[in-house]
Amino acid sequence: MSPLRRRLTWINGSTLVGLAIARAAAGKRLRTPEGVIVAGNYRLSVPKQKCFTVGAVIMTRTEPEWLLAPERAELLAHEMRHVGQYAVLGPLFFPAYWVACGWSYLLTRSYGARNVFERRAGLHAGGYRERPLRPWAAKASTLMGRPRS
Repeated sequence: MSPLRRRLTWINGSTLVGLAIARAAAGKRLRTPEGVIVAGNYRLSVPKQKCFTVGAVIMTRTEPEWLLAPERAELLAHEMRHVGQYAVLGPLFFPAYWVACGWSYLLTRSYGARNVFERRAGLHAGGYRERPLRPWAAKASTLMGRPRS
């Protein structure tokens, strides 16, 4: 994670939003060596994921140390990639992400399988699985000359 990306999340305000959410709905906070904040014990019911990111703040439903453990390095890297996405899109990340969730659900009945943000962050590292296209989407893909998947 480059310091520039982290700084951009402060400049575009997304980290301030993340800190406000963490203050309202999470407990203990730790800082990674890269300067990203991990807020543990997130207690709201949405989103359902075990971890999610807002700006340069990663929320987790467990203790922050859980996410920082070496055996979860892939998941942490996945969430760090989302920090980079916030650096580029800033507040536009929120609507763009939800449009991507809707598109993915439309194609696969999964909010993550075809979500461009989850795919670029590392689908499997984030706990998402590949899902087949719905029959109509597979047929449309074939008609457009793209391989079915």
